[in-house]
Amino acid sequence: METEGRLPRRQFIQAAAASVSAAGVLSSCATARGRAVPPSGTITLGVIGAGPRCRHVLPQMLTHPDVRCVAVADVQRGRRNSAKTFVDKTHGTADCAVYRDFRELLARDDIDAVLIATGDRWHAPASILAAEAGKDVYSEKPCGLTIAKCQELADTMKRTGRVFQAGTQRRSVANFQKAVALAHSGKLGRIHTLHASAYVPEIKTAWLPGEPTPDPEEVDWNLWLGPCPWRPYNPEYVNGGWRAHWDFESGARLLDWGAHTVDLCQWANRADDTVPLSYEPDETGITARYANGVTLRIHFLKTPFEERPGWIQALGTCPVRFEGDDGWVEAGDSGGIEVSSDALKKELADLPKVENGIDVLAHTRDFLDCVKSRGATAANPEVMRRSHIACHAAALSWLLGRKLEMDPKTETFLRDDEANRLRSRPERDWTV
Repeated sequence: METEGRLPRRQFIQAAAASVSAAGVLSSCATARGRAVPPSGTITLGVIGAGPRCRHVLPQMLTHPDVRCVAVADVQRGRRNSAKTFVDKTHGTADCAVYRDFRELLARDDIDAVLIATGDRWHAPASILAAEAGKDVYSEKPCGLTIAKCQELADTMKRTGRVFQAGTQRRSVANFQKAVALAHSGKLGRIHTLHASAYVPEIKTAWLPGEPTPDPEEVDWNLWLGPCPWRPYNPEYVNGGWRAHWDFESGARLLDWGAHTVDLCQWANRADDTVPLSYEPDETGITARYANGVTLRIHFLKTPFEERPGWIQALGTCPVRFEGDDGWVEAGDSGGIEVSSDALKKELADLPKVENGIDVLAHTRDFLDCVKSRGATAANPEVMRRSHIACHAAALSWLLGRKLEMDPKTETFLRDDEANRLRSRPERDWTV
């Protein structure tokens, strides 16, 4: 289907796949030099990206008494200065440093960990550079634009020994945890179908009209683009209008919700160390199947904040449902949970009241505790790797309009060179 200002899907696929062979490599700028944080010590935090997700996560992270933000980096002057004002007010000082280039922040030896809350394009590259600079990383999702970037990110965290938490915070929210626990308990019987919700995939390929490039101190356009292909500046991009543009967003928007909901389904299926074997698209979603016979259905939702047919409306956004031979459980962002029988309702008696299912307080606490203990976080690199790869594979099946089969061990597609080329993208050398 064609829409105004966009390439036909097939023409776009051919152009994207053909260009992959030109991929460049993002070079590291520092060696690992992180220091261990004593169990009773304060964790010093740097922030990379001070947009809307930062404004949601950082205030909750700073409620923990053992973390102190000392620096903020953002390519937009207004955002970095606004973040400094907030941090200084929170700590009662004027000490928070600001940087246009996040590499200056990473060069500081006094920073233990970073919060990365940029747009999608920077999550993996900034996380990798942070790990190589010896920092532990809390990164917003989607954590990588491609399958290859998610693999590189996970491999880097393992090689450097850094603690990593993906911002898939629903792993740390009580109603989602309870839903998974019921799936694991056997009280639903043999689990046969997992349901995840996601936006209807979308791709924009047309450039917005070019406008004069601002002074880099106001908006560093080169650094904003980073590893993505160059295009003329337009203020809509930096004000959030980058979403759905293929160059800037992960998996044709499928990972916006899928990074959360498919992740929860992976967990419910005890599949954190693998991915589905096959992915088949249709008009309303994607059906994936695991080696253990469980089906994963990813449902496309056109109206995520309004009526959602087939889901329990009161449970809110990002719903998931786990079905077994003896019953089902469904949970969503309202903090609520529903089950299929009175017998199962008795299992919910000890569920703490959850006011907001998208709260990040427990998830950031888990990260900070692991920074001290050096343990694995709830959404550690291997968890992120498999759930994100499953989402990317599903998105590519939609993009290509056909069933794809994957080898979970090699994380490559079987008998499909075109799909395998789309596992990665070329990267621009933004350092020049």
